[in-house]
Amino acid sequence: MDRNFYIDPSRCIGCNACVMACAECGTHSGASMIHLEEIQRGDTVQTTPIICMHCEDPACAAVCPSDAIKKTPDGVVQSSLKPRCIGCTNCVYACPFGVPKYDTSADQMMKCDMCYDRTSIGLRPMCATVCPSGALFFGTPEEIAEQRRSHPVNEFRFGTQVVRTKVFVMLPVHVPHMQVSTMAPIRKSDLLEKVNLVGLARNR
Repeated sequence: MDRNFYIDPSRCIGCNACVMACAECGTHSGASMIHLEEIQRGDTVQTTPIICMHCEDPACAAVCPSDAIKKTPDGVVQSSLKPRCIGCTNCVYACPFGVPKYDTSADQMMKCDMCYDRTSIGLRPMCATVCPSGALFFGTPEEIAEQRRSHPVNEFRFGTQVVRTKVFVMLPVHVPHMQVSTMAPIRKSDLLEKVNLVGLARNR
């Protein structure tokens, strides 16, 4: 049965277990490909894990002049291919989620690839195996529906542009998609206002 990757920012407790687990993955030399983002430090201690959303039509790949970024047949957008990456950083600026990072020491774009060496054979990503609160969850739609009162969304609207992703974000049931205004300043707290505001109290 198909398993999906879900992020529930309302459950993140800022423990950094996911970041440490990612660094233990042998496919990227001990460096973590994910990080925790502080939503709005002056207003809240809320954090959220930042992983690649694996867009259906990845902007990072579209702007790569050397065709270094590939998407697998099952929808996972991978890090740039070392022999092809020219370090132009187009992908860094093109990603609407701010995920790709340019590694100066490797002269290569690196990012979360959903632990493809694991997920391609049915294992959970490293980060999801250690998350104690369920902010990162890898499982079937039936499992997530049984465990949460919020619902998964993978459609994001940046002005008039619609971006659909392989990774889902858990939102309140009355929110069909996440709308990002391109005309207004974006604060990190905007994300917190969109996710399940009642947090763990409304989740089992």
